[in-house]
Amino acid sequence: MNTEIKGPDGKPRCRWCAAAPEFFAYHDEEWGFPVDNDIRLFEKLCLESFQSGLSWRTILAKRDNFRAAFAGFDFNKVALFDESDVKRLLADEGIVRHRGKIEAVINNAAKARDIVAEYGSLAAYFWRFEPDKNSLPEPQTVSASEASAALSKALKKQGWKFVGPTTVYAFMQAMGLVNDHSGGCIIRKKVEQARKGFKRP
Repeated sequence: MNTEIKGPDGKPRCRWCAAAPEFFAYHDEEWGFPVDNDIRLFEKLCLESFQSGLSWRTILAKRDNFRAAFAGFDFNKVALFDESDVKRLLADEGIVRHRGKIEAVINNAAKARDIVAEYGSLAAYFWRFEPDKNSLPEPQTVSASEASAALSKALKKQGWKFVGPTTVYAFMQAMGLVNDHSGGCIIRKKVEQARKGFKRP
C-alpha cells in the first residue's frame, strides 16, 4: 500500500495530508515533534477529546476559537471555571458545543493541577509512558497501543474523562511520544532527529 503522497514541494508526506490543504503545515511543523510544554500537552489532549466522533480538520479549523474560549488552555485558569463558564461555552458557536466534553476539560484541568503537584509537570508524567520504539508497530497501522491503553488507564484512575486509548494514542502521535510518520515521509527523519535531541522531562 502506498502510504505517502506528494506534498506541495513534490516531496513525499504521510497520506493523511491529502484530506485537507491545511494539513500539510500541521504535519510538517507540529505533528510528531516532541513536546514538553505543559500547556501544549494539556491543549492537545483536550482537543483530541473534542475530536472524538468528528474530523481533525474540524478541530484544527476551530483551534484558535478553542484557545480563546478556554483561557489558552492554561489548566490553572480552566480549573476555576464554573457553571456560568459552561453556559458561556455552550453558547460559543466557534467551538464544538458538547456539554460532556466541555465539562471534561474543566474536570481534567483540576486533575492536571493534581498531577503537577505530584510529579512536577504534566510533561514528566506523560513522558513516563513513552514506549520502547523497538516495540512499535509499523507507522499508522494501529489506532491504539499498549502504551496508550496504559496512559489512558492511569489518567482515568486520576479522575480524567474522555481519555480513552484511541484518544490518547492520537495525542501520543501528535506530541512526539511516538514517531508515527510513514517510512518514506520526508518529515520522519526530522522528527527522529528532534526526538534524539529531546531532553526527556
